[in-house]
Amino acid sequence: MVKKIAITRPKERSDAAKEFIENYGGEAVIVPTLELKLENTDSLKELMKRSNELDWLIFTSVSSIDSIFKFYPDFIRKLNPNCKIATIGTKTAELAMNKQLHIDIIPKDYTAEGLLEEFEKIDLNNKIVGVPRTFSARTILPKELKEMGAEVILAESYKSTIPEDKKDIKNLIQDILDEKIDGITFTSPLTVVNLFKVAEDNKKEQLVEKLSNSILTVAIGPITGKILDKYNIKHIYPERYTVKDMIDLMFRELNNKN
Repeated sequence: MVKKIAITRPKERSDAAKEFIENYGGEAVIVPTLELKLENTDSLKELMKRSNELDWLIFTSVSSIDSIFKFYPDFIRKLNPNCKIATIGTKTAELAMNKQLHIDIIPKDYTAEGLLEEFEKIDLNNKIVGVPRTFSARTILPKELKEMGAEVILAESYKSTIPEDKKDIKNLIQDILDEKIDGITFTSPLTVVNLFKVAEDNKKEQLVEKLSNSILTVAIGPITGKILDKYNIKHIYPERYTVKDMIDLMFRELNNKN
């Protein structure tokens, strides 16, 4: 029987997960609970004005790179030639390299904490560090960088929002309650939070029960896992925090159940 796996990440970020699921003979049900909007905000304009001063530039997601190259296609020409670049995750690094950027740090642990461990080995005192990202992200990265002595230029390069049309999310919630899917993947804290924001209050308790006991819930890593913990949802996540490892784990567990 074909396994139906829900993908809650944005559509433009779902191709790889869909392909991995289909390679296992499964059916990908793409229902984004998160929408990404690239924006040229005042804070991003300020970061770009100071790009020739940067000692470090940190990309925490593909969207930050997409945003900068959309609004500032000649960005590399203006960037301080001695600026070093750090990325979280291999996909972000691959895109950066495709844009002709040299990557100096990719942490083994694809989290802000993993990146901060790498920066503990480096003198950041009086260094200028640019961090383009969504302002809905966790504050630990800029906060800790400042404590290491860096001047952090935090710039909003994209917004993470709930999709305006919530019909598909409501249908997904009902499919979870009716056990019409076999597994669900969450790739960021907001993919979880937004699902519950859309869920009606009288369905939330049952939603937690189904996600914990009837449907296999898989997070991409421990940061998303912590949000699932807050909702008391049983879940698993892979040792390496990548989409491929997440889907591999999903089907290993599903096949073990049969």
